[in-house]
Amino acid sequence: MHDDEAPPPAAEPVELSSLLRSFRTRALLTQEELAERAGLGVSSIRGAESGRIRRPRAASVRQLADALNLPAPDRDRLIQAALGAPGEPTTAGRSDRVDTAPAQLPPAAPGFVGRATALGALDALLPACDEPGGTIAAISGMAGVGKTALALHWAHRIADRFPDGQLYVNLRAFDPTGEPVPPAEALRDLLDALNVPPHRVPSTLNAQTGLYRSLLGNRRMLILLDNARDTEQVRRLLPGADGCLVIVTSRDRLTSLVAIEGAQPLPLDVLTVGEARELLALRIGTARAAADPEAVDEIIDRCGRLPLALAVVAARAGTQPGVPLPLLAKDMRQAGDVLDSLDEPGDPADLRTLFSWSYQDLDEDAARMFRLLGLHPGPEVSTAAAACLADVTRARGQTLLSRLTRVHLIFELTPGRYGLHNLLHAYAAELALAEESADRRRTATHRLLDHYVHTAYAAARRLSPHRPTSVPDPPPRPDGEDVDDPAAALAWFRAEFPVLRGLADQTAAAGLPLHTWQLAWGLRDFLHRQGHWHHMVSIHRSALNAARELQDRALAAYALRNLGTASTRLGRFEEAEDHHAEALSLSTALADHVGMANAELCLIELAEARRQYDIALVHARRALRHYRAAGDKPGEAHALNGLAWASLHLGHYDAAIRYGRQALTVWETTRNPLGAAHVIANLGHAHRGLGKLPEAITFLQRALPLSVEVGDRYLEAEVLTAIGDVHHAADDPDQARQAWDRAREILRMLGHAKVEELRARLGDDR
Repeated sequence: MHDDEAPPPAAEPVELSSLLRSFRTRALLTQEELAERAGLGVSSIRGAESGRIRRPRAASVRQLADALNLPAPDRDRLIQAALGAPGEPTTAGRSDRVDTAPAQLPPAAPGFVGRATALGALDALLPACDEPGGTIAAISGMAGVGKTALALHWAHRIADRFPDGQLYVNLRAFDPTGEPVPPAEALRDLLDALNVPPHRVPSTLNAQTGLYRSLLGNRRMLILLDNARDTEQVRRLLPGADGCLVIVTSRDRLTSLVAIEGAQPLPLDVLTVGEARELLALRIGTARAAADPEAVDEIIDRCGRLPLALAVVAARAGTQPGVPLPLLAKDMRQAGDVLDSLDEPGDPADLRTLFSWSYQDLDEDAARMFRLLGLHPGPEVSTAAAACLADVTRARGQTLLSRLTRVHLIFELTPGRYGLHNLLHAYAAELALAEESADRRRTATHRLLDHYVHTAYAAARRLSPHRPTSVPDPPPRPDGEDVDDPAAALAWFRAEFPVLRGLADQTAAAGLPLHTWQLAWGLRDFLHRQGHWHHMVSIHRSALNAARELQDRALAAYALRNLGTASTRLGRFEEAEDHHAEALSLSTALADHVGMANAELCLIELAEARRQYDIALVHARRALRHYRAAGDKPGEAHALNGLAWASLHLGHYDAAIRYGRQALTVWETTRNPLGAAHVIANLGHAHRGLGKLPEAITFLQRALPLSVEVGDRYLEAEVLTAIGDVHHAADDPDQARQAWDRAREILRMLGHAKVEELRARLGDDR
């Protein structure tokens, strides 16, 4: 296998309509996209899949096979079905559900009060969820008015009406520390939440949108798109499916969303006087609020009934129970200027003054922690990262963060992870600029960068233990993040990816080329495995600029190879070829055999993407020669596996076995179970191609425990599927069903489209 793919095994003939639907689903294509690729009318695709067209023209079938990029065995099955070969109908085309529905809603804000009118208006939208296109609620209003609090409170209240789960994306439209989340990135996060494996995510934005909407086609889900900039940012994230509810929050009125997409507008104003009194009474105590009603009314008036301002004042009053409310009201009466950088038309609150009360009540260490958090790119910060920023132990950092949480300057998202309202984040950044010297800010930022770079390096090495680097690892820091195994490493990357992406942008803009390059190196495998191809391009483009600034041609060649790899995955083949050619030229000029071999290895992938397997063989041979010249045993195994994989596609099974055995010897010597698992599985496929079924079973059963050991569930399912196919070919239906059933359960858990093929083999609807 190569890049988690292998030639699918042969299977018994099936009905054309079911087979075509199965292949299209596996390729993650809509009917329209398949028609465009094949150069056919969409009516032809619909007719073939519905059974209305039972005998399409042979030329059309070949066009479909080419558009689906089918390997020889599946191509034969499709042509056989088109010629009218008998077969059992399958259940392909039915939608599969993962075992656990996504539940991504953040916790609802504690102490939610009022908003009866708004909640009633939202409740009135629920019946429309069953109408064509579902329902979109557009909640708009000024900063701090409580849009997210209302959306989360209502979403949690009605979540049980949407049994297929809840999706959440913070679009960060008005985050002062970074750019809004691009629709492509948000869409990729949603596909992740729907358990689409990275290698099955289409490369184009249109295809990703089609896949997302197809997956939601018959599901009843709630989607909360928080903090949107405008309609364009959310349009591709709309499911367009009956039964789904979308909630969008934004400072923008989203007029286009209302006019074109039929969203129901809900402009949110400040609290009523009664609601504001209720909020203060809840936060500071009913008896205390009732004892000074005039002071309460003045505080409400000074806060302009803005929920965020009221929460800040209530936090101060709550942490200083001995301070009379009239004194708080007097302080507000004497307030100074507004928070200029965050002032908006119609904003009634002197937010800077209100925030300053909570800040000034902090002890020195907690105050320093708060203002240093203004240097963090956000949107979340871990305890370990905050402690590093403040140069304290993790235990001390946890204590300081708890103090900030108690006065509502930050909030705890999950244990050990914290967030700041964007207005408070901007206030913290102002304080850092005003109260920390340029040297202290620079030192703190470097500490933070070193923390993330070191952890990214450690996590990357957990994911790929044999991966070399041309730059020394950054020094470790006590009390760092826990990334002791591949699962923890992957979880850390997923949690910190928005932060790492923001840091990469910051280092590039701040002229820190070594940090820029190091972050790109640390992120590479995560980006590659998760399918973040667009981010891989932007981050490695910055890394290329950094390498040129460092005047290091080896680092530049590395960045170019990764730019080429990402371009290949995005279908930008000419760009990929240019990047790889430049990388090869740089490595050749340096007489760097490993660099030249790595470039050839990347060109193998490009040739395979173009289905030029004879050219892939040429690049694999060159890569092998360079790796051997450099004495690079792991690289040699990669090249040999490239030879084996290309040979499989060309039907050269004896050659594939020869190369595979050589690669296996290297992987077993270097103790790389993931590489060994792929090679052994390829050997099984090659023996199956030769009709040597007992040998095929032997190899596949060797690959199975290795796939379990490395935690590659998709590879495990592929091996089990192949085992079932070999048993089926050997006329052992019981063993075949047992293997297929295990594979199907794994694919169901992954939410993988190939589960339909296993259902077809098993002949049931489970």
